[in-house]
Amino acid sequence: MSGLVTSSSSLKEFFRELLLEVAARQRVALGESTEFYLVNLLAEFAATDKLFSRDAEGRRDHEPLAELYHRALQQEREERIRTLRRLGDVSLYKVGFFSGALQQGMVGPDYYIQMGGAAYGQVAELVPSGGFTGVYRELCDKFRSLAEVLEEISARGLVSAGPSGALRVYETWSRTGSDRLERVLVDAGWVPRKGSLAN
Repeated sequence: MSGLVTSSSSLKEFFRELLLEVAARQRVALGESTEFYLVNLLAEFAATDKLFSRDAEGRRDHEPLAELYHRALQQEREERIRTLRRLGDVSLYKVGFFSGALQQGMVGPDYYIQMGGAAYGQVAELVPSGGFTGVYRELCDKFRSLAEVLEEISARGLVSAGPSGALRVYETWSRTGSDRLERVLVDAGWVPRKGSLAN
């Protein structure tokens, strides 16, 4: 990802190509509108400030998913849709890009997958029929698969950034045994392909 161009359209095109490549490799079919949604999500969260809310003093704050969900339950329909959509977006991005760190935390990736998938499912029921209903339904139904696509995108970016990023991917792979992460490391030449070493 070190070769990124800073313009918004270039960033979106970069993410679109990467998303399509990784989704095809993982055999995850995406509707055109869902692809558009995910590309915009990736481009928006490339600025890490978007992942955080602001506290009363204006400092960046990490809002727990349970608090977002609780707030959504108290809101009117339009605000509820926005809050649930944010819950889904943040969950998907975090479980995709920070899966290794989440496995070390109090709640693991499955919590984010369940919360995010459920949030998108509720948004699909709340938005007017037509429009983006199908997108939110697809995000709900394919949440785990999409998180795996984002995890590979993240790993490819880390590996291409240099040895420290590759080490982070390697540590996560050695802890989890993920085939996707192994493929990223093999493709980048950081670990040998299975069966390529002489006995």
